Amino acid sequence: MSNQSDRGEGAAEELGGKLKRGIGKAIGNEQMEAEGAAKEVKGEARQETAKGKERVKGKVEEVTGALKNRAGAVIDNEQMQAEGKAREVKGEARQKLNQ
Repeated sequence: MSNQSDRGEGAAEELGGKLKRGIGKAIGNEQMEAEGAAKEVKGEARQETAKGKERVKGKVEEVTGALKNRAGAVIDNEQMQAEGKAREVKGEARQKLNQ
């Protein structure tokens, strides 16, 4: 399952939980309210897990890019340096997007 899919399903589950909790509260059904709250928390956790996975991918991308950049500098290969720097920046951006 893709990260966007996991995040989307987590958001939907969170929203569904909020609605169920609100309806339960409005009609005085404590069990429904508790089930909604549990579903809401489960949705939030699913979203955070997906973001955590993306942060890890971003860190790996950043580090491998930095290594390629440094290796290119050592062997005086400008193309390798540029590719490494681009990968490094992409990894940093991925991490920031998933804070």
